[in-house]
Parts: sequence; structure tokens; C-alpha cells
Amino acid sequence: MMNFRNDRYVVVDLEATSTGSKAKIIQVGIVVIENGEIVDQYATDVNPHEPLDSHIKELTGLTDQRLAEAPEFSQVAGKIFDLVKDGVFVAHNVQFDANLLAEFLFFEGYELRTPRIDTVELAQVFYPQLEKYNLGILCQELGISLEKAHMALSDAQATAELFLCMRQKMFQLPKGLLERLLSLSDGLLYESYLVIEEVYQKQSILVEHDLVEVQGLFLRKEKPALSPRKLSKDFQTNIALLDLEDRVSQASFAQKVQGFLQNEQIAFVQAQTGIGKTYGYLLPALSLENEKGILLSVPTKVLQNQVMQEEARRLEEVFHLSIHNLKGPQNYLKLDAFHHALEEEESNRLYTRFKMQLLVWLTETETGDLDEIGQLYRYQQFLPNLVHDGNLPKASLFWLEDFWRRGQKKARSCQLLVTNHAYLVTRLEDDPSLLEGRLLILDEAQKILLTLENLSQKSFVLNDIVDQLDQALVREKGTLQRRLMESIRFELCHLMDQFLSGKRRICPATTMAQLQQDFSELEVQSFQDYQRFFCIDGEFWLSASDLSSKKIVISSSRNQRLLFSQIFPETCQLLAVSATLEISSRVSLPELMGFPHAAFDKLDENFQENQEILLVKDFPLVTETSQEDYAQALVEVLEDLSYLEEPMLVLFTSKDLLLQVSDSLSLSHLAQYKNGDSAQLKKRFERGDSQLLLGTGSFWEGVDFATQPRVIEVVTRLPFQNPEDPFTKKMNQELRLEGKNPFYDYQLPMAIIRLKQAIGRTMRRLGQRSSVLILDSRMTSKRYGKQISKALSQTSRVREVGKEQVFSKVQEFLHKQ
Repeated sequence: MMNFRNDRYVVVDLEATSTGSKAKIIQVGIVVIENGEIVDQYATDVNPHEPLDSHIKELTGLTDQRLAEAPEFSQVAGKIFDLVKDGVFVAHNVQFDANLLAEFLFFEGYELRTPRIDTVELAQVFYPQLEKYNLGILCQELGISLEKAHMALSDAQATAELFLCMRQKMFQLPKGLLERLLSLSDGLLYESYLVIEEVYQKQSILVEHDLVEVQGLFLRKEKPALSPRKLSKDFQTNIALLDLEDRVSQASFAQKVQGFLQNEQIAFVQAQTGIGKTYGYLLPALSLENEKGILLSVPTKVLQNQVMQEEARRLEEVFHLSIHNLKGPQNYLKLDAFHHALEEEESNRLYTRFKMQLLVWLTETETGDLDEIGQLYRYQQFLPNLVHDGNLPKASLFWLEDFWRRGQKKARSCQLLVTNHAYLVTRLEDDPSLLEGRLLILDEAQKILLTLENLSQKSFVLNDIVDQLDQALVREKGTLQRRLMESIRFELCHLMDQFLSGKRRICPATTMAQLQQDFSELEVQSFQDYQRFFCIDGEFWLSASDLSSKKIVISSSRNQRLLFSQIFPETCQLLAVSATLEISSRVSLPELMGFPHAAFDKLDENFQENQEILLVKDFPLVTETSQEDYAQALVEVLEDLSYLEEPMLVLFTSKDLLLQVSDSLSLSHLAQYKNGDSAQLKKRFERGDSQLLLGTGSFWEGVDFATQPRVIEVVTRLPFQNPEDPFTKKMNQELRLEGKNPFYDYQLPMAIIRLKQAIGRTMRRLGQRSSVLILDSRMTSKRYGKQISKALSQTSRVREVGKEQVFSKVQEFLHKQ
């Protein structure tokens, strides 16, 4: 490399005719930094001697006429080389700018061999909680001015300010941490370590910081708890203190909640989505000053994080409440495991850079919750070695600082615990003391039914059981126990052969009876978990493992449905909130949960003037169309609607259909299963990374979209439960025994509930407009479709349209004054 000064950084941005191998420079912007100060800058247009395409003109604002009057690169090459030759080359995505400039300089007789720093790479290390690292988003996050994006000097100035922000952040970190980061800097692709090294050399060992060093890790000191402020007994006063708008329907809901909390042990309240339910139940509950505190459970982890980031954060700020986000141990970084990983030699660059990110993140996090990491999906392969397992010996190097232990301690004393249904029911089954004396608020309580079913389902890999049997047979001396294990092995291999040859899903009753008999007599300690699994009274089925098609998974579900009342402690108070309590005239949610005598009330639904539902009457009938053809029809609609340039949420009931549509789309989009988990996709969609999001699962009922002023929502198929699903079968059988019609008394009403919840995802605040498109033509061709339409029309305008009308009707409604 050439001689260079390690305190002189030359920030470069180029605009070019393309990003390909034949790109020509059309504009150069340079900003020179010395000793942490901007000391010089330079900009010039460059004549490429070829016309620009329309995309580049639109992006940069340059014209062919302007560039025709610009100097040739050969005329400015000497000036550019003099500026960059003895400094460190800095750029945002440095590979493109450095390689292109070096190539053009080479043809003019100049050899550029300076070291390179990539501000993208540095930002990923020093701002680990961000979702995206393009220049515009970084400037927005850090308050950096970027007046003319994609103009070379403007981008170079913004990149220089970004570089200085990161350099300043490094000066605020302990010298020991900088030393640790330098030891891992081989994981960086470029010479980005040079700025860390410069700061390290200048950094004082006595720099002040609010961190504590433990075994070479630098952690935030625990904040002392603030004295909580009493909430008013008056709901509107609390709303005003939170600086929120006064909403009539929210206040009515809060009044009903307050009455129930004062007078009932178990109560259910029905209220539609979009009225501000979270504050509507939390403020009355908190104002009653429950000594043991409140546990709020929501359906998904995505919604749990959303509550913590929005409502909980605001309540902490205004009322100084003690609030804890309660999750399973695997959500947290285990400091012992991370400390061990840092000591290991690592050749994987991505893993090494992830370690650097975690070292910086530890100086910022108060919780150790890995969901705070912005691009966590990129590091999934490394997480099993780093996440907490719930075990912490007293000999741990980080006993006092361990995030999981701290969280469990806080959970026992805080005023408000926030968790999700899956964690709640798992904990309650093992440890009912979690709820002892508390008020439990179940939001979207109907989702607890399926959560309980998932709790009753267990799975094992048959191949693993067979391997363990082979090992046990070598050790076992007793003749009877050997024969039992041989019989079990034979039956399990028979099941695997049947599945692999014909993909038989349901396990034969005769085989399961033999396995149950053999396991009931087996007295080998290491097989007790399998013994309990095979000896239940339930249904068993087979499936291929996600990890390998040769691995066969056996799953089971108990015949009897587990009721929430069976695991709910009698000493606790329960408030269940749902979009509907009366599933049908013959079935109610309190009964299905095991509380037939619970008090309940409902709030009248409001008509949403700013939301319209369009039923496409001539869309291909989903039950009579191949998945490939249906996917293509969906793609055509989405590509047409994309010309409206509005955010578009597309909801699927099938992973396979979602992925097929994703593979066929020519549009830029975000897709579940391909671009990260639900929480990350939501953040990226709301940040505008893409205007098209394809989702399933929690996107139907667990995610709110409130930031966009206008949203198009597309429902690809009615959300009926799978008739082959064990829970559906179980519920159908239960209702038949009670003399009820499973479809009209349960399946259809539940589909309507789920559809209403989905439609409510995009109508979350005043002034928001939402156009909902239901493409399932059963809405207009089937008798039950009319019932669904009637239910939806109670809260939104419903219209039937033809495919050719979709674009104009959506455009007309969204832009209606």
C-alpha cells in the first residue's frame, strides 16, 4: 500500500452510469477529514460521452446537457489523485466507489492503493440495533443532513458526518473495549479497523462512562428504580397525562373494565380492534393499585414487543412504573456462553463481526433481549451457542449480571409483567406461582385456545429414538427388557418405512396399541419421556423433519382438549378481552375456556368510514384452481396495484402459496420465511424498505400497522381452520357430542373473527385510510359468504367489484377527500 496518514480520511462518493462492469463516472464528491475535522471538499461533474438512462437521470437529477459541458475524467484525474493518495479511502459501500475510481485513475497513469474503510461495515458494528444501513436511514436515525441524496458531494458530506459520528462514539467507549474490538477486527472485510486503532491510540484509559467491566465485557449499570407516581382514578386524566387523544369508544371500554375489576373475579369484555384497547384496560387496572401486580398476556411475541416499545415505554416515562418483558430464556444472551465464544478462535467473518456487534450492544442494552438486535435473522446459525438455557450455576462468572436471572428477579416484584400466550401457558403448567395473587389480563383471549392445544402436542424424531434403542440394547442384560426394546424398535422402523414409501401420515391404531403396551412395561430410566409420550390417550401422526427429509417426526395430541380453567389458579383475578365473546348463538368463548359462569359485557362496534372492503366476484375460485394458477392470478393483481405506490399488506393462509407468489413477483417485496421474522419484517415495512409485504400467521392478528396514512390490504383466502388439524378435529367432535353444528356454530364464526381482526390491522388510528381487497370468490358464490359479508358490513362498507374495477376503486377510495 502507499504511504498514508492514519488521521487523514478521504471520504468519496461517485455517481455513475450504472453499477455494472461498464459503469462510467459522471460525478465525484470528496470530503477530507484531518484530526476529526472536515478540512477540505471537492466536487465535479464528469462527461461520460454517452447518454444517461432515465433511471439515472431521475435518481441523480443530472442531464445529458449538463454533463456535455463537464470536463473529461482525464482533466480532473490529477486533482482527484492528489486529494486521495495519502489518506484512508472512506465510502459507504466502499467496494464500488474505490474499485471504480482506482480503475479510472489507472487508465490515466495513477495507481490508487490506499487502505479502505467501509462506513456500512462500521455502522453495522457500532449501531447494532438498526434494521437497515443505507445512507438515508442512517442519516435519519442520527440527525445528519442529507439534502440532495444521490448527488456526489451531498452523499460524501453525509458519509463524512456519519463517519465522524461513529468516531465520536468510539471515543465514548472504554479503551479496554476498543482493544477487544481490535482483536476481532480481522473479521472486517476492509481496513475499517484503522479508525478504531486511531481512536484507541488517542483514547485515555480514564475516559468516563456509565459501564461496569466484568471479565472483559462492558455492561450498563443497573438503573435505580424511580419512585412510581400514582395514577388518577379518572381515565381521561391519565390519558391527558400521557398526552393522548381522548376517544369516546376507548373511554367507554375503560369504564366497563373498571367496573369488572372492582366487582368480578373472572370477567370477559368484547371490543373491536382499533379503539385503543391496551390503554383502555391497563390504565384502569394500574389505577386500582393491585399489590401483587398485573400480568398482561398478548397472542404473539411480535405484539409483546410492540406493547413494550409503545404503551409500556410511555407508562414508564410518565408514571415511573416498574414494567418487565417476560420471555423464555432462549430470547436472552447468556453472558457465560458469549464470554466462552470470545475466547475461541473463529474463522467465520460473519460470526466474528457479530461478536463485535454484541460487544457494542452490551454497552447499550438493559435487558439482554436479543430481539433488540436489528438484523438478528442474519446470525441465526450462531445463536444456539449464545442464547440462554435457563440454567445458571452459582459459580457463573456473571451471576450478578446475568440478564435472565435479573429478569426473573424483576418479574417477582414489578407492577406490570408483559408476556405472550405461549410462554404463559407453558409457565403455568410448570409453575402456577407466576400468577399468584396477580390480575391476569388476556388480550385477544380467543387465541389461547390454539395455544393450549399446542401445549398438549408433543413431538419426537423417530430416527433419534431408534438410535437410542440401539445404544441401550448393547448395554441391557435383562432378557425381558431387551425383548421389549426390540419390539419397540421393530414397530418404529415399520412406521418409518410406511411413511417413506407412501407418506402415510396417521399412525395405525394397532401399531400404537403395541407401542403403548411395550412402553408401559419398559423399565429403562432414560426412556421415561418416550414412555409418557406413547402412553397418552390421543392421536399420533407422522411428518418429515424440516431439517432432513430422511428424518421422520412423530407427533401426538391428547383426545381431550385442555381448558384454560384447568391451569388457571383460583386465587387470581382474570380479565379476558376479545374481539368477540359470542362466537355464535350456541357457542361462547368463556365456555370454551372453561368459565361458563363468567361475567361478560360487550362494547357496541363503531362503523369505520375510512375503511372499505372490496369483494372480487370474478376472481378464480380457490377450491377449483391449481395453486400455480391461483398464485399467478394473485401476482397480476399485486403488480397492477403497485402502480398506486401505496403500502400493501398481503395475507396468506398457506406458506406454500406465499412462497410461490414471492418467487413469481417481479416487484421488490418483503416475504415471511425469506426476509426475516415477523417483528423484523414489520419494522422494515413501516420504515419504507419496501411497499409490499407478504405475510401469514401473526400478521392476521398480532401486528398493528399504524404509521402509514394509507394502506392496501389484500386477503388471498378466507381463513378457515384446516379440517385435518388435530385441534379442529377435536373441537368438531366436542361440538357434535353437544348436539351443535361444528361448521356454522364454530368454524364459520371463527373465520369471521379472524377476518375482522385482519381487517383491523390497518385501521389503527384516526385519519388512516384502508382499502381491503378479499380475493376469495367464495365470498360471493357460497351461501356462507353472504353471512361473512353481512358480519363485515356492520363495521365497514362492503362492495362487490369485478377484477377490471379493482385498480380504479382502490385508487378512488384511498385518495377520496
